Amino acid sequence: MDRSEPTVVLVHGAWADGSSWQRVIPFLLNKGIPVVAVQNPTTSLAEDVAATQRALDAIKGSVVLVGHSWGGAVITQAGVDPKVKALVFVAAFAPQVGESVGDQVGVHGAPPALSRIREEGTNFLRMSVDGFVHDVAQDLPDDEARVLAVVQAPLAKTTFGEKVTSAAWTARPNWYVVSTEDRAVSVDLQRELAARMEAKITELKASHMSLLSMPEAVADVILNALAAATPVRESLATVDL
Repeated sequence: MDRSEPTVVLVHGAWADGSSWQRVIPFLLNKGIPVVAVQNPTTSLAEDVAATQRALDAIKGSVVLVGHSWGGAVITQAGVDPKVKALVFVAAFAPQVGESVGDQVGVHGAPPALSRIREEGTNFLRMSVDGFVHDVAQDLPDDEARVLAVVQAPLAKTTFGEKVTSAAWTARPNWYVVSTEDRAVSVDLQRELAARMEAKITELKASHMSLLSMPEAVADVILNALAAATPVRESLATVDL
């Protein structure tokens, strides 16, 4: 029997980079779980999927694929790789085939963070400092939220209009972490998406950045997905972090 752990592959959201996962990663590494954090260019859906696919190609065994925010669209497309055994969405978009993130945003009233986006004049967008402090990471100390603004990767203006051509969540077991205090992605949308994909749902009283403000709780959901993907290690889901 194969007792090797699946690798956890973490996919960050828009206006972010792989360091978004810096507080979740230690909880996984301390359990001996291999982890890879993808560095998406956030220049297009296709290019972000390609970056994630390169990470998947480098892994020999099975994978639990995790996406935050915009990263949910990326794992929706990239997760059809046969190595992927489970998907975890963290306050994330999850389009169906022929649907874009922009389509999903338009279903509900625009969250406050969207009014904080600024154009660079180069066909790229940035989230303002005030956006991070008040609407994206409002449950983090202000100085930490300001660091997020500094390290953010600009997002190509066309990205949210690109439509998904495959939807891995229709054929994989899914977990969804809803951020109930989210001011960047509609909470109602998160709940609707989680219900549509028949995900195992965890609700956290957290901002959009639950992976930084409540990393242990987010890691615990990933451990549950790992346990399901690795039946011989079901005890992972109940081990205290």
